[in-house]
Amino acid sequence: MAAPDHGRETSPPSGAAPPALEVIGIEKWFGTVHANSNVNIRVAPGTIHGIIGENGAGKSTLMSVVYGYYQADSGEIRVNGEGVQIKGPEHAIAHGIGMVHQHFMLVDTFTVLENIVLGVEGGRVLAPSLAAARSELERLERDYNLEVDPDAIVGELPVGVQQRVEILKALYRGADILILDEPTGVLTPQEVDHLFRILAALREQGKTIILITHKLREIMALTDEVTVMRGGEVVAQVMTAETTREKLAALMVGRSVLLRVEKGETHPGAAFLEVEDLCVNDHAGLPRVKNVSFQVHAGEILGIAGVAGNGQSELMEALAGILPKKSGRILIKGEEIIGGSARGARNVRAAGVGHVPEDRQHMGLITSFEASESGILGYQRDEKYNRAILMNHAGIVADVGRQMAEYDVRPPLPRLRTGAFSGGNQQKIVLGREMDRDPDVLLVGQPTRGVDIGAIEFIHRRLVAMRDSDKAVLLVSVELDEILSLSDRILVMFNGEIVGEMTQSEATEQALGLMMAGERQATRQETVL
Repeated sequence: MAAPDHGRETSPPSGAAPPALEVIGIEKWFGTVHANSNVNIRVAPGTIHGIIGENGAGKSTLMSVVYGYYQADSGEIRVNGEGVQIKGPEHAIAHGIGMVHQHFMLVDTFTVLENIVLGVEGGRVLAPSLAAARSELERLERDYNLEVDPDAIVGELPVGVQQRVEILKALYRGADILILDEPTGVLTPQEVDHLFRILAALREQGKTIILITHKLREIMALTDEVTVMRGGEVVAQVMTAETTREKLAALMVGRSVLLRVEKGETHPGAAFLEVEDLCVNDHAGLPRVKNVSFQVHAGEILGIAGVAGNGQSELMEALAGILPKKSGRILIKGEEIIGGSARGARNVRAAGVGHVPEDRQHMGLITSFEASESGILGYQRDEKYNRAILMNHAGIVADVGRQMAEYDVRPPLPRLRTGAFSGGNQQKIVLGREMDRDPDVLLVGQPTRGVDIGAIEFIHRRLVAMRDSDKAVLLVSVELDEILSLSDRILVMFNGEIVGEMTQSEATEQALGLMMAGERQATRQETVL
């Protein structure tokens, strides 16, 4: 599967339709960083075209150039064979290019209809514009199977329906080319299936879809053609039917990658973490964890699945001693832990608990610090890091350097600013810091969020090794593949409650997806009846 020659421009065969979108020789620099280097991509009309690559590969920068957020330093953009100048999103929209962002650009307090017309009201008097928009919205919903109540308040809609509103908004503005940036990151499996049906319908109606995703399974299931980027360059553009997940992964990383988690059977021991009737309020005082009880045993990985925002974050913060509990008990190896303060978090660490937080940049690291400083956060009072008066900086640098080597942090430079590392390497710094203490219990939130395929492979191996050394691992992830492949047991959270529990052998994507949407697991008696 050799990469085509992307260094020169070619013409479509005589009589063939020109590409819906073509980028030719795109160059983009940010200071000394060469984000896009001579990028050439053709997207055929009426197809779904995937763009994949590791963090920093340049795919998001390229799409930001196409949509007008950035201006290329050189190169050309063509729409339907015609050269265009795109100096901002309004120019992209004028040329029929729409974009659905990973984080939706909607006003929560507005209705669906008001969000659709926002910015294109078409006159000083709003009522006639809304009436015309309602009629057009009904046509779009009918044509593309995008059922949405136009009078619903957007902030009260499920995430999957909000995404439909974003797609409708782009179609209402006349988009024939639709760019979707990581569109399935916050959806349940059922919502993903519905999205796929919508995109297939859009393709059947002649729309052109560009899908930016790191999920190879989605690429293989949905796209007609895929472009692979690495280091700011295009390394391959292939027909999806002529490739495999393994080949695409190797192209992304530049080496063979193991896409499955290898682990033996679990042999659970004593309960290292016990949670009894736990209730937790969030920072605004609203109830987010409601009477949750479970145990995590030595020698097992317990996964918690659920759509983001259903209490998982508050649960993890309470277990780590950061957020105070309203009621209930948390026990580590039989001893009750009282958290909810800086001292409480120290007590939890001292009891043998490591915590890899969901948001590494805001809770796990200080990006302006050197890696050597981020590498000891929470453990800076340890004897080995301190002398009588001053900190032992040489010892700190040496110890974090050892961790960086062991956890394959690249580059292995303890004195480098933390923010200069890629997301995957920042995650390895946090993992090294927490796992190096050999904790009895490891709390891991979203361990591979925004992480490259190669780093995902490494992180998964480390978590399995910890479980195999008779430690208790609690894993929270919105990635259902990750939950299914890593976990020995799986709990599902919805609206702050545990709505089901399954072993790995019992769990299916469909069953977990239904519970993630709020359907409670049937009791064994109900199942028999």
